[in-house]
Amino acid sequence: MAGWIGGRFVKAGFLFVMMALLAATALAADSEEVSYQSGNETVHAMLYKPKGNGPYPALVVIHEWWGLNDWVKQQASNYADQGFVTLAIDLYRGQVATTTDQAHEIMRGVPEDRANRDLLAATAYLRSLTSVNPKRVGAIGWCMGGGYTLDLAVADPKLRVAVINYGHLASDDATLRKIHASVLGIFGGQDQGIPAGDVHKFESQMRALNKKVEILIFPDAGHGFENPNNEKGFRPEDATKAEKATADFLIRKLKY
Repeated sequence: MAGWIGGRFVKAGFLFVMMALLAATALAADSEEVSYQSGNETVHAMLYKPKGNGPYPALVVIHEWWGLNDWVKQQASNYADQGFVTLAIDLYRGQVATTTDQAHEIMRGVPEDRANRDLLAATAYLRSLTSVNPKRVGAIGWCMGGGYTLDLAVADPKLRVAVINYGHLASDDATLRKIHASVLGIFGGQDQGIPAGDVHKFESQMRALNKKVEILIFPDAGHGFENPNNEKGFRPEDATKAEKATADFLIRKLKY
């Protein structure tokens, strides 16, 4: 195989490499640090946008207890490559933990009311952008961020989807009734902090309330199995399946 690029005849190997580079460039998301109001505070986040003017569906991307680190930013960038405007928020005000003790300390220091205010400010900011379809805004998070994703679904009745990756769950009907988003929950069957029994109970309650919910439990996975930085718990095959399930869910429930 061979072909023409820029008026030059090139062989198959070089042509393949050039085509791959061109495709990657076309998909690469634009990124910038942005600021907006959360109550009386100015907060900062990373915004990722697909090429073009939109309007696009959008996602609030909520970090783990480590903070807004490179892994979370990469997830936000990846979803922008898939056609979503993404806002990777920073609930820690610039702090990023590198040890579990530090992460625990920072997480405990986040006021609940401030976090809830930040979550609602994030969806409001996305809906204000001309590049975003305001009727197609959702949220995704992992670990601590997965729990906050559920909190946002409770607090924001206009949220379209909520993807909860091994985050805490609500158990009372009064709270669950407030959820109008389609929910995807991804969990590990060996997660000691969020037992499979609790996940099944959440699913049953949501269905009994006629809420839209899909649950995936990976039997041999523990907590944090999607993050390769989790050296002991990372499960590449399960993480890939979770990623594909999320992409499919977002296409069905948010993009179209």
